[in-house]
Parts: sequence; structure tokens; C-alpha cells
Amino acid sequence: MKQLEAHEVPLRKVFCSDYDFRIPEYQRPYSWGTEQACQLLEDLTEALDRGPDEPYFLGSVVLVKSSDETSADVIDGQQRLTTLTILLAVLRDLTVDPGLARELEVMLQEPGSKVQGLASKPRLTLRDRDSDFFAEFIQNPGQLQALFARKSESLATDAQRSIQVNARALWESLQSRDENSRLGLVQLLGQKTFLVIVTTPDLNSAHRIFSVMNARGLDLSPADIFKSQVVGAMPEGLSKVYADKWEDAEAALGHDDFGDLFLHIRMIFSKERGKRELLKEFPEQVLNAYLPDRATEFVDDIVAPYANAYRQMRDHSYAAIQGADLVNAWFRRLDKIENNDWRPVSLWALRHHSDDPVWLDTFLKQLERLASSMLIRRVYNTPRVQRYAEILRELDAGAGLDAPSFALTSKEIEETIQGLEGDVYLYTKGRRYILLRLDEALAKSPGVRYEHRLITVEHVLPQNPAPGSQWLNDFTTNERNEWTHRLANLVLLNQAKNSEAQNFDFDKKKSKYFTGKRGVATFALTSQVLNEPEWTPTAMQDRQKTLLAALRDEWDLG
Repeated sequence: MKQLEAHEVPLRKVFCSDYDFRIPEYQRPYSWGTEQACQLLEDLTEALDRGPDEPYFLGSVVLVKSSDETSADVIDGQQRLTTLTILLAVLRDLTVDPGLARELEVMLQEPGSKVQGLASKPRLTLRDRDSDFFAEFIQNPGQLQALFARKSESLATDAQRSIQVNARALWESLQSRDENSRLGLVQLLGQKTFLVIVTTPDLNSAHRIFSVMNARGLDLSPADIFKSQVVGAMPEGLSKVYADKWEDAEAALGHDDFGDLFLHIRMIFSKERGKRELLKEFPEQVLNAYLPDRATEFVDDIVAPYANAYRQMRDHSYAAIQGADLVNAWFRRLDKIENNDWRPVSLWALRHHSDDPVWLDTFLKQLERLASSMLIRRVYNTPRVQRYAEILRELDAGAGLDAPSFALTSKEIEETIQGLEGDVYLYTKGRRYILLRLDEALAKSPGVRYEHRLITVEHVLPQNPAPGSQWLNDFTTNERNEWTHRLANLVLLNQAKNSEAQNFDFDKKKSKYFTGKRGVATFALTSQVLNEPEWTPTAMQDRQKTLLAALRDEWDLG
């Protein structure tokens, strides 16, 4: 019988000689972005601020590992283990204490022992194509600055780019802290941070464990529990009526979105990012003020109207005698942003100003400008939510359309423009949104609907021109490095294209790659390229100025 073991293990016993972690080749590569990496650091910092004696749990890791061996194949937990390794490496290279640096080094690399017969090696080995890179720049001390100096386009894989940007983000965050603050974080990691390590010597068993741990169960959701508390507090004559109202709101949204609604309502009331599970915070921050005497008011004034607002926002179905199309156009735009942190602010606006489409149009334009700027500047979750929380505080204080936190500072405007000037294509989370907004601006058709099933961002000058192609005559290596991934060289297509056609010379590419079935391009951005007689660095310089000016005007960036 296969032996299954599960233990709560402090981090200092995770990164030690008991485990030799390896990422199997069949696993997906490392893919966490700065959003997740910075959020992990933020959560650890908040745990430290709550008190040094409070334990912090990082979740579970599933391993294929025999009890008498150290070799451990990671089935679930790669992202956390890799990010924790990066975080320990940053702390190691930042400390001025040689003793602490040595202790952190031991957590990252097995120093070896002749007595125990242990070879010197990294504690964590990534997949083959990334393992040497990770060992050289992360696990090898003193190499982080060399990693930061590498150009993103020179890195071989997306995983290596993720490692680089996450290491830089963690470095920039921790560099500003003093030595004692970083030492406190190290002590929290070593002593009070825990993982649940689940091990089995059998691969099939490990995958079954992973599936069970990640399957969606049938337990009561927080919304179900809140419903029982609210309806249960009502007189018998009202409970059936209000149970039906509650269920109507849930049916209109669906189970998952109805559950998310309570996260957004919590944000609207508390005006801060959630720090604990909703089941604990929502009663404290919202529900307890209505129970037991105001239970009907909670349904009538909170659940029902916010559910209706959520449905209008999600389905772009706001209705008014005039101006509804402008409001719904903003919802369509905002929905294409890769995060939903803007939703509580939008819900507040719909709840309080649903009868004023002109006000909503102006309000949502400001919201989309701010959300777009934060996307382009790669602002991660915590400061993003803090900005929206400040807007909610200002709105509750009566600021309205003049809420100060909507305004971009001169530095934020400058950073937004720099983001648009740079290698937009390499920003996978933002490039499609930027290009769609740019295309809308060029089409001069506010609120244009983009309902193609597939929209891709493509290069005009190819990333890897074929030997002997005209591209190599028209562009030097330096010019290709400068222009390949910038706005001027990017277009939108609405169908998958043959990868071989991506390298066609310009004239052939226009006729075979950038046009639709009827010989025309769907997008204004792409149509403009079809009108160009040639594609050269000079043409791109002119186009870059035009496109950037359109976006600056669209988002009022000066």
C-alpha cells in the first residue's frame, strides 16, 4: 500500500537537506508575474506587522517522494517554491550581515557534507531549459545585478523573463527597507512561515491528491451562510419573501459572480484590501451593522441594488433614455483590463448615480484613464487596490467627479508615456488592451465593439527575419532591436495566421497576412499599415509619433 504523509513544516525545514526539490519536465514552466510575487511579499509583511508570534501559512505542496530519500518531484507548488527561492536570494544579497547571508545561502543551496555523503547542489532544480539560468543568477550569490542588467529579449524563455522581473520587483521593494526590517522578515520566513508538505512515493497517487485538493467542493459558500444569517434574523412572515428576493439576485448573476459581489461590497464598505477570508471579514465590516434589526434593509438597500448594478456592469446593459451607449462603452473597455479591482468603484457609481448617464459617462472615463495608466505602469494588486480604496473614501466624503485620487501625478503621466514608448509587445498582460484602445482612437468611433472570437497582436517587421529577406537590407541589427516590439511595429489581427507567413517581406505580408477574406483589414491600426508603400525605420519613427499622440490625447496625458 502506498504511504501518504502530510506534515505542517516550517520554511527552515523545507529549504534544508531533507528535500531535494525538482520540477519534472512535464510540468508547466514558472509563470508567476510581479502581481503574485509582490502580493506574496505584501502578505508576509502584513503577517509580520500583526505580530512576530502569529504563524503564516503558505498553503500546500504535493510531492512524489519516498520517506527514505530526499529526492522530491514537485507536482503542485512550483510557483510558490520558486518565488520563495527568489525572495530568499534577494534577502541574501541585500543583507550586510555576513553570518545572515551564509544562513540564507544554506537555505538556497546544499553546501555538501563528506560525512553525510551529500554533494553541493541547489535546493530547487527547475526544468532543464531554465535550471542553469536559475542556478547562475538566483541561487548563486551576488549575481542579481548581472541578472537585472540582462536585456529581456536576450533571455531564452518566458520563465526566465518572469524570474528576472520578479527578482527586480522584490529587490526594489526590499531595498528601501532597513536591515532590521529585512531581518524581521527573514525570521518570520524561517520560524513562523509554514507549508503543508504532502508526500507519496507514487506519481499517480500524487496527481489524485492534487486533483482532490483543487476540485471545487459542494460546501456552503460564504454567500449561502450570509443568506441564512440574514433571512434567519427576520420575522417568519417576511423570511420567505426576502429569501425569494435574495435568490432572484443570485439567479440574475449566477453562483460565482454572486459570490464575487460580496467581495466587492466588502471593499465598498471597508475601503481596504481584504486581509482575511471573506467569511470572517464581511460580518465584521458590513453585515453585523444590519443584524438582527435591519436584516430587510440589508437585502433591499445592499444586496438587491448592488446585484442589479453588477449585472448592468458585467453585461454592459445599463439603460437610460439617452447616453446609455456611452456608459456601456466604458464598461466594455474596462472589462478588457486584466484585473477587476476597478469594479467596486464602478458599482458604487451605478448604485448612487444610476439615474444620471452624463455623470456616469464622465466618472467612468476618469476611472478607465486611471485603470489604464496603472495597467501600463504595471502597478500590482496592493497599491492598485489602495488607490481605489482612497477614491471610495473620497466619494463617501462627497468628492464626486472631483475625487482627487482620480488625477494622475506628473510622475505617473511620465511613467505611463514611457510605458507606451517602450517594448509594448513584451508586456503580455497589457499589450492587447493598449492596441485595442489605440485602434478605437484611430477609428474615431467611440464605443466601437470588438467581438471577434480571436484577436492577436502581430509584428510588421518580424521578430526573426528569414535569411536573405528584404528586412535584413532595410534594417540594421540595432534598428531591429530598437523597433521590433514597439507600438509602431504592431498591428491587430482577428484570426490565427500561418507562422511561416509572419516572415514574409512587406509587400507580400500586406496582401497575404494582414488582409481579411475580402482583401481588407478589420482594424484601423492594420489598415494604416496597408497604406504604407514601404516599411523602414523612418516610416516607423513617424508612425510612433502619430500613435503615441493618439493615445496621449485619448487618455489626456499632455
